[in-house]
Amino acid sequence: MPRAVVIGGGIGGLSSGIALRRNGWDVTVLERAPKIDPVGSGLAIAANALKALDTLALGDHLRKLSRIQGQVGIRRGNGPWLVRTTPDAAQARYGDSVVVTLRATLMEVLADALGADRLRLGISVSGVDAGEGIVRTHEGDLRADLIVAADGIHSKVRQALFPEHPGPTYSGVTAWRGLVPRGNLEIRSTESWGKGLIFGVMPLADDMVYVYATDVLPAGTAFEDEREELLRRFGDWHEPIPALLRAADSGMIKRNDVYSFDTPLPAFHRGKVALVGDAAHAMTPNLGQGACQAIEDAVVLAHMVGSGGLSAYTAARLGRTSKVVRQSRRICGMTKIRNPVAVRLRDLGMSLAARTMPDMMLRSMDEVLSWRPPMGATCTRSGGV
Repeated sequence: MPRAVVIGGGIGGLSSGIALRRNGWDVTVLERAPKIDPVGSGLAIAANALKALDTLALGDHLRKLSRIQGQVGIRRGNGPWLVRTTPDAAQARYGDSVVVTLRATLMEVLADALGADRLRLGISVSGVDAGEGIVRTHEGDLRADLIVAADGIHSKVRQALFPEHPGPTYSGVTAWRGLVPRGNLEIRSTESWGKGLIFGVMPLADDMVYVYATDVLPAGTAFEDEREELLRRFGDWHEPIPALLRAADSGMIKRNDVYSFDTPLPAFHRGKVALVGDAAHAMTPNLGQGACQAIEDAVVLAHMVGSGGLSAYTAARLGRTSKVVRQSRRICGMTKIRNPVAVRLRDLGMSLAARTMPDMMLRSMDEVLSWRPPMGATCTRSGGV
């Protein structure tokens, strides 16, 4: 039985471990943290990633634990809609909609599917030998036929394998994320745009609401009270944004500067090492595709490594993910506009396009959401797909 060692116990690493196990590999996943600690609050899992999870027999399980995203679109900060769509339209177009879940829920589903005996916590990796297939840890060396580097946006493995690559660059925006109790508020999924500002609202299961926001700020800007900063920026926006912020616990709001790749890697593999997720293609969150593309990576890698090898994996993933990174970065650029005249022109353009092409929002995502797992990838969704 071939052996794989996965470095990193995040979404990409756990998904890779599961996919490889289902394709006949003996898998060990190494995570340097002493426990699985999901970073962030909530996330959306779109049709493409749900189909990837279906090949791992996990799609329906996650659907049951999540909430289907309802009517969704973009609004002005004072409330009027610019563009929107419905879950029925997405279902009809892509065979699935979008589910919104806690990041912790997805991580629990993946960790349970992998198995506790395959996950080693508290293991620090000091380096790899890509040619020999050796992972060096503080507890000794591990040999593998395949090494999967899922060690995140600041991947040490990527830096060692591709030292000439510039790595992630600051996008120009910082992002807040948090969980807020719904209370008696009427909540539906929205993303509202202002002058260089975004505020998103996503209702979750169990009467919780995932909120996120961005602003254009210098990298490394620090605040004493993140909730107060959000209220200062968004306190006069349309409801339920101010009400949610008033109900928020400051301790439940996290902020981080957003980094992404401006330059694609030349390949997603070198020797016996394959890169997945943010280690391979860090992107801004504007398409909600970071986790989705990592799950795609995992399924494609497990399928390709047994047939065409790692060159086939790079061929299948590099072009696609590079396009997603660019598309997400373009949208990020649109949200950063602050000039009042340019903001009005941007909003008018979106509104006019939506009126002349009602399905514009979905059509703009066709290439991303219409993805299907490779032919021959295991598919065990109940009811058959």
